[in-house]
Amino acid sequence: MHGPHDHHGHGHDHKHDHGHGHKHGHGHSHGHGHGHGGHNHGPLTFDRAFAIGITLNVLFVIAEAGAGLASHSVALLADAGHNLSDVLGLCVAWGGATLARREPSKRFTYGFKGSTILAALLNALLLLMALGAIVLESVQRFGEPAPVKGALVVVVAAIGILINAASAWLFARGQKGDINLRGAYLHMAADATVSAGVMLAGLVIWVTGIAWIDPAVSIIVAMIIFWQTWGLLRETVEMSLNAVPRGIDYDEVAAALKAMPNVGATHDLHIWPMSTTETVLTAHLVMTT
Repeated sequence: MHGPHDHHGHGHDHKHDHGHGHKHGHGHSHGHGHGHGGHNHGPLTFDRAFAIGITLNVLFVIAEAGAGLASHSVALLADAGHNLSDVLGLCVAWGGATLARREPSKRFTYGFKGSTILAALLNALLLLMALGAIVLESVQRFGEPAPVKGALVVVVAAIGILINAASAWLFARGQKGDINLRGAYLHMAADATVSAGVMLAGLVIWVTGIAWIDPAVSIIVAMIIFWQTWGLLRETVEMSLNAVPRGIDYDEVAAALKAMPNVGATHDLHIWPMSTTETVLTAHLVMTT
């Protein structure tokens, strides 16, 4: 029987007698799933990465849109629009990482750590929307292939590869341990892939003059990015539904708790992600002594 005086321990167990000859313990512990050592060390070290990534991409969007208008290239204008969605994606990821560092309050007792999960989910959805725009643009251009200035496309796309690859590299260190940073990383890596496809298409068009190659390459690139994005979306939806994080075996945790000294039984075991880097566990332990 659980009385109103049940206690929650934070990182340790409180044991108390209910008058039934045995004791109960409520354990509430935090596990930190990031590989950065300090409590908030992960997001803190990426502030500069976000600032650099956003600045580089905003400058490139302005330059690419200008080149698109100057050369009457719909392809470059569409890619500039796609890059603008990536700036928004980086802002969302940065916002999530910043909110996660706010102190807990009486209303938000866990703070805003869950905002990193929401940011990663929103990033996955933004990527899918950007993919939809690329595919729609490509299909329309199959019907009316526009004359493309291959040389200019190659130059601008090459600059795009460098900027997006550099931006992706800024987040490469954190993307394995934090799905929010993986969202930012995938945005940049996807853009570098798009730019590589556009550059390849520009080269072929420059040599052969065949205009339909451009939309064909765009659709192939979109399919590759969709494959990556689907995994990100699925994992962030799981996190939003408080699923046990991947890499944690529920049965192993239950067995480890039951194997602790003086623990007779365990029940009400819950394991869920508090943020993209931190995991929470609560359990009711029935003590034998």
